[in-house]
Amino acid sequence: MKTKKRHENVLAGMRGLELWLLAGWFAWIAAVYTLGAAGGGWAEYGMIYGLVAICQLPVWLYVALRGRWAESTALWRRISAWGLVFVVWLWLNVLGMESLRLPDIPGGCFATAAMGTMVIEVAVLLQACLRKSGGVSGWWRRISLERAVLFTIVLIALTLAAMAVSSMDDPRYNEEGFLLIGFEFSLPALFRHWWSFWSFALQFCVMYACGYLFFYINSRVLVARVLKRYGILLYAGGVLATAALLYPVIAQLLLWLPVNRLLGGVFPSNPFVLENAFAAIMIMLISLPLVVAIQWGRQNSQIAALEKEKAQAELDLLKQQLNPHFFFNTLNNLYALSLTQSDRTPESILQLSELMRYVIYRGKEEAVEVEEEVRYLENYIALAEIRLKRRADIRFERDIRVQGKQISPLLLAVLVENAFKHGVEPAAEAAHLHISLYCDEAQLRFRCENSFVSVPEGPPGIGLANLRRRLGLLYPGHHSIETGAKNHTFIAELIIDFS
Repeated sequence: MKTKKRHENVLAGMRGLELWLLAGWFAWIAAVYTLGAAGGGWAEYGMIYGLVAICQLPVWLYVALRGRWAESTALWRRISAWGLVFVVWLWLNVLGMESLRLPDIPGGCFATAAMGTMVIEVAVLLQACLRKSGGVSGWWRRISLERAVLFTIVLIALTLAAMAVSSMDDPRYNEEGFLLIGFEFSLPALFRHWWSFWSFALQFCVMYACGYLFFYINSRVLVARVLKRYGILLYAGGVLATAALLYPVIAQLLLWLPVNRLLGGVFPSNPFVLENAFAAIMIMLISLPLVVAIQWGRQNSQIAALEKEKAQAELDLLKQQLNPHFFFNTLNNLYALSLTQSDRTPESILQLSELMRYVIYRGKEEAVEVEEEVRYLENYIALAEIRLKRRADIRFERDIRVQGKQISPLLLAVLVENAFKHGVEPAAEAAHLHISLYCDEAQLRFRCENSFVSVPEGPPGIGLANLRRRLGLLYPGHHSIETGAKNHTFIAELIIDFS
């Protein structure tokens, strides 16, 4: 139940994030196309943003309301609704708005907005599917910083290549054999210059890959080994040495690229110009904070994972110590019952069966409902009463205000068992055990009050010590347990804060 609620909270957060991404995407559309609009001021910006947002209003409503009906609606209805909004409506919207050719709105505005909206939606759906299937912890999280940078390089290269071939047929950008890449995108031009597009894309990839080489050396060698082991001074020397050894070779390679001549000589004609070395040094220095932050985060994640594994191992060990403790006590109860040849023997055996089933099976769960723990306590008390030499005043008051609240199993039972073992069972005179449980949305309060007599101290039991250790692992900072004795009465009170 906790896992399901956590999953629902994550999906709700993703819906809010998707709305935020859409709003940001529309802002980019408005800002970029305002530059091509007549006037190019705030009035044009607001008009473009408002028209794009209004045209995609069904998308906003669909994303905002998706969580309310997703689980209660048939799959084919959800797919149909998604297709109507993100395929039919966006396509009709683009055709309709582009055909109007509004005088103050540059062409392609609504088509670009629709494509970006579809990309955002597909990315969010992919992330949700990976998280639901568990794949998010696999290859998606294994994407390293270097791979992310490579993916970005390819994406930028393809975008620049598309803009370059879209500018080739425009005399404003292509004059006297020199091409100026404009902020243009033409699908027909891309198909007309198909091979040029891939040639440009490959050369742009080579250009950015040269810069990536300095980033990679900085990330994997200079920061990971030199800076970490030998300090900042030798790291600075390594940056200078790397730039000096590689920048002339890289610069010469870039000069040989045909796109360099087509673009009018982007790089200096002499590969030994210090400007090239400065560019290499700046790539490594600018990437330094990012590389350090990523490696620091990765190291902290590894430390957190190790601490979690250690805590889980300790918790499993505590449970293994605890279960035999319950087992032998309940066997003693059954033995005492068989000696009396009581008519309650079948009923008690059934209670013992339920008791052990809970310890063996439910005790392994991460959490159980409070009502299940209460039923376990009822069975335990019924069996424990059989062993008593004299009748005792045993009361169990329950006040559960909210159903389905969950706690870790076998927590409350420790206090009850401790009360019987050290207070009620060894009593030579009348004894009492008063148990109260209160549970609401905010917290659980459990109190055991039992009589006891002073006895010689023996080896400390593992019950209360294990309980405190388990509470520290399961509810750090969200619990309190107090024990004390006064006037031959022992009181133990446990509070668990659900908030």
